[in-house]
Amino acid sequence: MKAQVIRQHGDVDEITFEANWPDPEPSAGHVVIRVGACTLNYHDLFTLRGMPGIKVPMPIIMGIDMAGTIEAVGDDCGDWKVGDRVLVDPYIRKPYGLMGETLDGGLAELCKVPATQLIRLPDDVSFESAAALPVAYGTAYRMMVARGGLQLDGQSSQKIFILGASGGVGTCCVQLARLAGAEVIVAASSQEKLDRLAELGADHGINYAEKDFAKALHEIVGRPRITGEGGVDTIVNFTGGDTWVPSIKSLKKGGMLLTCGATAGFDPQTDLRYIWTFELNILGSNGWNPEDLHALLELVQQGKLKPPVDQVYSLEDAAEAFRALEERRAFGKLVIKP
Repeated sequence: MKAQVIRQHGDVDEITFEANWPDPEPSAGHVVIRVGACTLNYHDLFTLRGMPGIKVPMPIIMGIDMAGTIEAVGDDCGDWKVGDRVLVDPYIRKPYGLMGETLDGGLAELCKVPATQLIRLPDDVSFESAAALPVAYGTAYRMMVARGGLQLDGQSSQKIFILGASGGVGTCCVQLARLAGAEVIVAASSQEKLDRLAELGADHGINYAEKDFAKALHEIVGRPRITGEGGVDTIVNFTGGDTWVPSIKSLKKGGMLLTCGATAGFDPQTDLRYIWTFELNILGSNGWNPEDLHALLELVQQGKLKPPVDQVYSLEDAAEAFRALEERRAFGKLVIKP
């Protein structure tokens, strides 16, 4: 089969296209799927570069998120059969494993998958939309709905501010906030991205490349006061770094900060005075649960959620997709189609 393989950690140049990589064989409890679509995540870049404490077996095929069609079935796989359309939940909980990190992933024509990780894919949900869901959309859904308590009933009076809104997690957060009925404020690095976020449902946009986002946010909602006026109800911040303290200072009294990552730095300074004075709530969220993916599939099937795809690449051109991801040129998801 054709595959993109890495043999050591490094930069994008370490990704090697192999035209005759050995086909995976099904074993007990496992199927082999023909990959219909694989989408990239920043976690793939972390895997490529190497992460402290995580041992990646080499050589390995990256690509965490994938959907496709079952090509072969091993013993003890329940009622799964050849030809079934499936979404793969890439997070294997016991024993721990992650497709594309500790096990071969979706940047190949074929992938061996534990049958326990398969989710049946409705005929009216495309491989591209399904493959966009687990890492980015599953993370966003758990953070905002399961952890943050957001109700997707169109009745919310919240003001929600989303940093890093143009990526995979961010575009899902925007759509979930819109489904809730909230007033949605977003930050992105260009007017083009802000325009596309407005199409997804954002009410206000802040170009953080041109403006101090906290000052711009205060112009929209007012500066938070101890008496309860001003500020936003919820801030989604998975960037960390120097955005952390300004985010805390932008929450209204009793407001909530949601985080699921730290792409700009995991050890920012903070100011505890704001946390106790304004009685703030800081909630962390890690990954997703299978029920989150089922809920997301239902929203996609109902037409309420549509993962935006920035560009579709061939398997041979996967390295170019990684460069686009690394340079933050993408809006939404980057798709690889073997």
